[in-house]
Amino acid sequence: MKKDELLNNRVQSLPPIIDESSEILILGTMPGKESLRSKEYYASPNNSFWKIMKRLFNSNMEFKDYEEKISCLKKHHIALWDTLQSCERESSLDSNIKEEEYNDIDGLLNRYPKIKKVVFNGKKAANYYKTRLPSSIAYSTSNACAKKIGEKIKNWENALTY
Repeated sequence: MKKDELLNNRVQSLPPIIDESSEILILGTMPGKESLRSKEYYASPNNSFWKIMKRLFNSNMEFKDYEEKISCLKKHHIALWDTLQSCERESSLDSNIKEEEYNDIDGLLNRYPKIKKVVFNGKKAANYYKTRLPSSIAYSTSNACAKKIGEKIKNWENALTY
């Protein structure tokens, strides 16, 4: 691939979803194309992140909109961000990531000292950042992870416990 083609595939992460009461930081790798286009974390209907959060925290009721999803996370003291600030990527798959630049996660953790645990959304995210805090690696919510939704829900429930 030519250098100018790579430049056209450079993607930037979204800002963190976090507030002063956040106690758990969920770190993904890099938002997928639909998320970047809509500027909403886990926007792809094929990603099970919001289905899992709904089952764990929202009494299995559907979220009305993105703001309600974020409110639910904040109510449960959960923050969201990604390990990468930018990268080259031809598709939404983490396996296609190249030329990584990292987010300043240590700086974020210093600014939000109530965070007690980091939960990685999949092994790839964990490969990009080593934390000093207690951490768990949850099953990826991407549809590339072949685990059944029931397995993912139980795994995430365990991962979010501290």
